[in-house]
Amino acid sequence: MKIDQQINFFVINKFESSLYSLIVDKNYRFTSLGRDTWKALIGSQGPSQTGCNNEGFNVVAGDTSHARVRIGIIANDVHDCHQCDSRIGHGTGGKHDDTNTCGNEARFFADNFTVKRDLPVS
Repeated sequence: MKIDQQINFFVINKFESSLYSLIVDKNYRFTSLGRDTWKALIGSQGPSQTGCNNEGFNVVAGDTSHARVRIGIIANDVHDCHQCDSRIGHGTGGKHDDTNTCGNEARFFADNFTVKRDLPVS
């Protein structure tokens, strides 16, 4: 991801024939990079909730109208993953701003604020 002129990235080692084959079937594929690694993409100012923390490919909250990412992490303000309000990644969507498709969105009791902040990135 790119914030201002700073490019942030990391490598995810998954053994498939292509990125397309990882996401086309919409099956969840777990990664174990950890919340801090995903947060490094958006910088220290980027908010995220601290509960749930499901990460990988095709990650979707239990309530599918809430956070989802093609590649990234979703989180919640409690430890269940049913109604996640926080996401970092690429191919993102869901409540509360379905137009923010890349970067970060967090609502309700995230680590860097108490109400809402969106940080779109390229």
